[in-house]
Amino acid sequence: MAHLINIGFGNMVNSDKIISLVSTDAAPIKRMIQNARDEGKAVDATCGRRTRTVLVMASGHLVLSALTTETIASRTVTKKDEKEEEDDE
Repeated sequence: MAHLINIGFGNMVNSDKIISLVSTDAAPIKRMIQNARDEGKAVDATCGRRTRTVLVMASGHLVLSALTTETIASRTVTKKDEKEEEDDE
């Protein structure tokens, strides 16, 4: 069952398909974003705000979010904890 997490402004992603959450501070990440845009594999969910986190998806797409990496990570952990509790019941 897909567990969706909010990545800001009502945008949701399947937490099972996230490979990594990366901050946009480093130059290689900025190049990755530009390459993904050129290839049509970037999904911009920032609503015009500054990109703070890049979600690398299993499909090879990059999802750009205006939320911080810590915020998204905490939402992912919370969802996984809820899933484990459901499995235990």
